[in-house]
Amino acid sequence: MLVTAVLAFVFNPFVAGAQAQRSLPLVRDAEIEGLIQDYTAPIFKAAGLRRRGVEVFLLNKNDFNAFVTGTRMFINTGAIMQAETPNEIIGVFAHETGHIVGGHLVRLRDRLEKAQLLSVLGLLAGAGAAASGSTQGGAAIIAGTQGVAQRSLLAYQREEELTADRTGVSLLNKTGQSGRGMLKTFDRLGKNPLFSSGRLDPYAISHPVPRERIALLTNVVKKSPNYNKKDSDNLQLRHDLARAKIAAYAGGAGLVRNIFRKNLNGIAGTYGIAISHFLNGVPRRGLPMIDKLIKKIPTYPYFHEMKGEMLLRSGKASKAAASFQKAVKLDKRQNGLLRIQLGHALLETNSKKNLAAAIKTLRQGTSRDPYSSAGYGYLARAYGANGQPNLALAATAQARFLQGNLRDAKQLALRAQPKIKKGSPQWLRLQDIIEYGPSK
Repeated sequence: MLVTAVLAFVFNPFVAGAQAQRSLPLVRDAEIEGLIQDYTAPIFKAAGLRRRGVEVFLLNKNDFNAFVTGTRMFINTGAIMQAETPNEIIGVFAHETGHIVGGHLVRLRDRLEKAQLLSVLGLLAGAGAAASGSTQGGAAIIAGTQGVAQRSLLAYQREEELTADRTGVSLLNKTGQSGRGMLKTFDRLGKNPLFSSGRLDPYAISHPVPRERIALLTNVVKKSPNYNKKDSDNLQLRHDLARAKIAAYAGGAGLVRNIFRKNLNGIAGTYGIAISHFLNGVPRRGLPMIDKLIKKIPTYPYFHEMKGEMLLRSGKASKAAASFQKAVKLDKRQNGLLRIQLGHALLETNSKKNLAAAIKTLRQGTSRDPYSSAGYGYLARAYGANGQPNLALAATAQARFLQGNLRDAKQLALRAQPKIKKGSPQWLRLQDIIEYGPSK
């Protein structure tokens, strides 16, 4: 299930102080995150990046965009929804990996510092001219210097974008994948009014205009022996299922019908419509559709996950727990989110005999997925129901921290820590919260 979350950490190294503390609209979903891992794993390996060296986050935004900050990579839900094939998104990941491999963010920071220095020198020179009586000359110096600094920085960014393109194509070749999807993505961007305008100044933007990128890459991509390779049918289906889920959350049944109008009764279309019923508060209409999909592909864990969500929404916690248990059993990745959902369902049965299992499962889930504020929230409830108030307080502190509520998180951590065994994992996590402070 798509769950909107907030990640309130400092991701932008170029914005100092309080402005750098920004909440990012993250989306958590085991199905889509698993798909993204399969897209990125070969690319990261070919780039020589450690298996867990890069974190990929999904942002709840409808436009087609992706970016990196250090070793964190972000991609919008809109990019996945708009991309018709896995190869298009894989090309995006290859390009962004090119930025990481090239160390472009570090170099950009250095360029920014130099640009700021140039601007300061321009201000001082302009002030000197104004002091000597030439106010117009002073203003011209200031404006000219700032313009040079800005254009120099933008030119550098365009150069790095092209470098990332070339690295991306190289990574696709190393992994035996086509670069056709990358070209299709640039073609889509080229149809954007921002880029198709004849009045656009290509030197006043930070990315090369798409027609230039297409011209530079087309020959290289077409010469690759992998150019005509297509995504496997299984990968295409999983991609379409992810698109259907995102469409259901972003625009309901109407958007699902629009995207899958050529095959609305297919597996992906049915999935999207079923989820739309669930989101509209009528899970009884979606359940038969999910059951039909389970009969077609009984080993797909996320159909069982969605059934569990629908049953839980219908007030049938015990049956929901059984569906989540099937999802967990079928999940080869041992995903933390699925275990958190199972633990939640066990908790909602309000049965004391399920309480110990709920706590165990929620602890497993939050251990595998330390970013889930909901997981810690459920764990706090479970500890409270089990007569363990100190652990409940500690789990609540962790939930507040992940929600970006640093004030409450620190206060709760200070209250809970003296009552937790020193040096234990819980104690250390509370210490991290107490000592945490945004970068200056």
